[in-house]
Amino acid sequence: MITSVSGILVAATPLSAVIETGGLGYEVHIPVTTAERLPGVGQNAKLHTLAVYREDSATLYGFASQEERDFFRLLVEKVTGVGPKMALSVLSKLSLASLKGAIAAGDVGLLAKCPGIGKKTAERLVIELRDKLNSADLGTVAASSSADVAQPTAAIGPENKIRDAALALAALGYKTADADKAVRQAWIALGANATTEALIKKALG
Repeated sequence: MITSVSGILVAATPLSAVIETGGLGYEVHIPVTTAERLPGVGQNAKLHTLAVYREDSATLYGFASQEERDFFRLLVEKVTGVGPKMALSVLSKLSLASLKGAIAAGDVGLLAKCPGIGKKTAERLVIELRDKLNSADLGTVAASSSADVAQPTAAIGPENKIRDAALALAALGYKTADADKAVRQAWIALGANATTEALIKKALG
């Protein structure tokens, strides 16, 4: 079982990262909340990972902290009807602290705002996960080390940011036209200096 990958970040998008180590490049699928904490390309990065195996594929999912990785595993393995794609969507929309708090409080309305999560699935999240979360840890997230957390520094043009954000929304299940419209509205609201990750989070909202 691959529980973490550490090495040089050679490529990154809002929903994926490629980390090279030991002569191998690992493609890792990540939520937006992890993408916004990645260092710049060419720097050292570490992701806590979970491998999901299917009959025709083996996919690696990565997160900035062990807590986020473990919560992703709970979503995928314990909640009926929630697969990796939907779980990434949930973790892209809300921080781990917000998710745990919503589940603890039974806030179905907030959970249902995540793309692909309807009222019934939100109710299942509360019912099936509330008792599995450690009440002492609700609403808290362990801080990642400074080596793991950094803000991207590369300058990206507005159109490229809009395109990348729209592609990320499409990967989360949005129709292409709806994704483009939502991102452009987010760009108008946030301004030209907004990061790709900020555009995605605004569009998801």
